[in-house]
Amino acid sequence: MDFLLDAITTWLKEMLVGGIMSNLSSMFDSVNNQVADISGQIGQTPQGWNAGIFSMVQSLSETVILPIAGVILAFVMTLELIQIITDKNNFHDIETAVFFKWIFK
Repeated sequence: MDFLLDAITTWLKEMLVGGIMSNLSSMFDSVNNQVADISGQIGQTPQGWNAGIFSMVQSLSETVILPIAGVILAFVMTLELIQIITDKNNFHDIETAVFFKWIFK
């Protein structure tokens, strides 16, 4: 009777271990496939991923953002020049070094 219980226990262990190993194996294969998929997508360039959106963002940057940045920079530089000139008593005490300092700032 003891050998029957041992045989059933062994059969049950083998069945459970086989099922668990099969599930884990398929799960790891699935994870590896998904990681390979994601690494393929991450490795793409912006043009390769979606060329239409990339060209739209690039043209938007060149036609809208760059001119606005230029206007802001010109405004800040003009204010800085006005401050430098008013600090030096309205052109009475201006040296050329002040303008070079302003240009390199």
